[in-house]
Amino acid sequence: MDIVLSLSLKYLMIIDMINLAVFSSGNGTNAENIIKYFNKSETCSGINVKVLFCNNPQAGVIARARNLGVPAVVLSKEEMTLAGSDNTVLTDLLGFFNINAIILAGYLLKVPLQLIHTYPGKIINIHPALLPKYGGKGMYGHHVHEAVISAGEKESGITIHLADKVYDNGRIIFQAKCKIDQSDTPNTLAAKIHELEQANFPKVIERYFTEGQMSF
Repeated sequence: MDIVLSLSLKYLMIIDMINLAVFSSGNGTNAENIIKYFNKSETCSGINVKVLFCNNPQAGVIARARNLGVPAVVLSKEEMTLAGSDNTVLTDLLGFFNINAIILAGYLLKVPLQLIHTYPGKIINIHPALLPKYGGKGMYGHHVHEAVISAGEKESGITIHLADKVYDNGRIIFQAKCKIDQSDTPNTLAAKIHELEQANFPKVIERYFTEGQMSF
């Protein structure tokens, strides 16, 4: 009994260290879903969303996070991208909140190389297409869905992957597909993709950090 208790406590101490920061730029339904999933009182994953960072002061995600009790910090593009040698606002705040992993949920800026190096294998992004197709700079939201429909694709989906120094280029963790019907438009495809995002993103994050033998 003592051994079991000791092992359980050790496990809880390990997973209790997983503090997430969510980066988001827009309406924030994915960010909201992640916060609700991990910060609910009955969860035992030990993963918590500690703070949300946003580069858009008009974004709906700010109110979504604050309504769920998560601090929402609005920073400028320069602050979020660590532009300038003396720009340490973001890194200072990540340290203040004891963040050791970052989730990109509808985040439209490129992650600075310094963060890629500071959080190797610990920055996760979601993309609304089946990478490596329809990725890269400028390919987000409706731009992706319009391109997929215009190309006459028979299927689309989501890709959850690690972020690296190239847009939409990191190691793929998970993909889920949906069929594209002849009657589909960019709007109806967006709705299908949104369902996949809501159903899978938090669970994939949890599985990656708790079963992926990550060192924190």
